Amino acid sequence: MKENNCDQCKLRKKYDASPKSLLGKFWRWHINFCPGWKAYMKSLDNAQKAEIIDKYQLVSK
Repeated sequence: MKENNCDQCKLRKKYDASPKSLLGKFWRWHINFCPGWKAYMKSLDNAQKAEIIDKYQLVSK
């Protein structure tokens, strides 16, 4: 099983530093359909998942 690097993603760090930047906006758009991000979210425990959902204002599915 391939391990994902979403917690160390350079684009995610760009978003964290400047959400309104072009690269930040691209990352936010990208996670809506990225299979790696979906696998990353599934790998998190409920507390971590809730933290990410709150931090990035995601809709929980």
